[in-house]
Amino acid sequence: MRGTSKTITVRVLATAFLLLASASAAWASTAPRDARGSNGVVSSAHPLASQVGLDILKAGGNAIDAAVATGFALGVVEPNASGIGGGGFMMIWLAENRQAVFIDFRDKAPSGAAADMYELDEEGELKPNEMGFNPAVIGGRSVAVPGEVAGLLLAQSEFGTMSRQQVMQPAIDHAERGVVVSEVLAGMIADNYDTLLSYPATAAIYLSDDFPKQPGELVRNTDLAKTLRLVSEKGSDGFYRGPVAQSMVDAVQGDGGSMTLEDLEGYLVSYRAPVRGSYRGYEIISAPPPSSGGVHVIELLNIMENFDLAKMGQGTPESLHAWTEAMKLAYADRAQFMGDSDFVAVPAAGLASKAYARERFSQISLDQAKEDYGAGQPTAGDSGSTTHYSVIDSAGNMVACTKTINHFFGSGITAPGTGVLLNDQMDDFDKLPGKANSIEEHKKPLSSMSPTLLLKDGKPFATLGSPGGKRIISTMALLISNLVDFDMDIQAAIEAPRINNYEDGPLKIEARIPDGVREALAGKGHELEVKKDFDLYFGGAQGITIDPVSGELHGGADPRRDGQAAAF
Repeated sequence: MRGTSKTITVRVLATAFLLLASASAAWASTAPRDARGSNGVVSSAHPLASQVGLDILKAGGNAIDAAVATGFALGVVEPNASGIGGGGFMMIWLAENRQAVFIDFRDKAPSGAAADMYELDEEGELKPNEMGFNPAVIGGRSVAVPGEVAGLLLAQSEFGTMSRQQVMQPAIDHAERGVVVSEVLAGMIADNYDTLLSYPATAAIYLSDDFPKQPGELVRNTDLAKTLRLVSEKGSDGFYRGPVAQSMVDAVQGDGGSMTLEDLEGYLVSYRAPVRGSYRGYEIISAPPPSSGGVHVIELLNIMENFDLAKMGQGTPESLHAWTEAMKLAYADRAQFMGDSDFVAVPAAGLASKAYARERFSQISLDQAKEDYGAGQPTAGDSGSTTHYSVIDSAGNMVACTKTINHFFGSGITAPGTGVLLNDQMDDFDKLPGKANSIEEHKKPLSSMSPTLLLKDGKPFATLGSPGGKRIISTMALLISNLVDFDMDIQAAIEAPRINNYEDGPLKIEARIPDGVREALAGKGHELEVKKDFDLYFGGAQGITIDPVSGELHGGADPRRDGQAAAF
């Protein structure tokens, strides 16, 4: 049930806290984020989650054990970005048999979902609900059937070595004890204050007397601890059946949504063949549809492979212009062709081919920006809030996992008595009928999440990923280029300034890019939108590399969030 409207006085006072928290959340820390080791590394968006994974490795668990423990922990210590009310993708490299395994636990549209389920105005924009919120973003109609519990438990049972109870206990402990609010989390709470205030079960966790929690305060979620303990004892049945499932269904349906108990009971995880490509001699293994990420990371890098980036230089007007135009091409293709491959034919092989990339590259002018490229015509070929973490163990097993509740704090709905904050993944569908990514019941919405592995000469080199919505694609391509073209170490590659340009709109750049470079880009016809020095807009990448000579592991973490690598 929704919360009652608060007085103007409360909202005005809370706005003061909002402004303070948002200002303090602008990240400027110079504290080291990376870590080196020879036995194992975990890099995630929160130091407590990274330590959980590292402790599992030290206790004898493998990379999958550590990844599952880290995943459950992140839902507790970074609750704004992911959790068991959401879903995601996991890429696993099994060192013993040199096999890549991709696990798809993306959320699904519930029963009753349809292409015309949202009312649009004359301009094609969603009409707000009675609370004034976008109904695909906030409230019961935004909730898709969550897959995280099923996905993490499948990975654990199939590829882990420890018990479910062992890997879940750290998350239970953190939920019971509480987590100190960081400046980043305080900013997120403040930025989403109206949403959190509107749902009493959510407000009770993330607000203090109806005011945003401030840095240094404690977020305790004892209901979530109980739910996690139930899952630890009963497995998936503790979440998808019984009282937790009933509470989630009641909360969603009571707020206008359609998710049913049958939807939860029927949720199934999918194994999918990863997409594969290459960039300047490095093999890329990444996420397949319903993610658009892997395909278009490869497409973008294939286009950029036609430029001599090393000669152009990193961060020069010439290289940034080339990247911008290539991004426009890749994003135009994404909008046209990508969707859930269980429902629509996706020309993934064609989009990821070198020949198609050369065709798209030929449309780029090095002198002038182009406003609209439109989608290409790929052949069939041979056949956006979120978190990411990476793990490597001493045996060479690797995990790249990206998971999400979509927007920060998802739908805003916490199912009473469970502590489970539910996703708003329905917003990732196209709201117009007849599109590859249009809404259908039980269909998975398009994603850009791109958990990725890099191999060099057939040997593991890196595990990488990032949150950031559609910007994940450009972030991942830039990160890989920094590693390959400019021989940066993983931390430098992550910290390097980022840009992004969709098929339309201005070129977004971080403020660290020099004035002279900006002026040169403007001279080529680019409209610029300058972001902060280290801006959350560009996600929060995490990654680990393996030195091909010494074998040393180096974990890097993004200063745009609370990222921290841990190693031993």
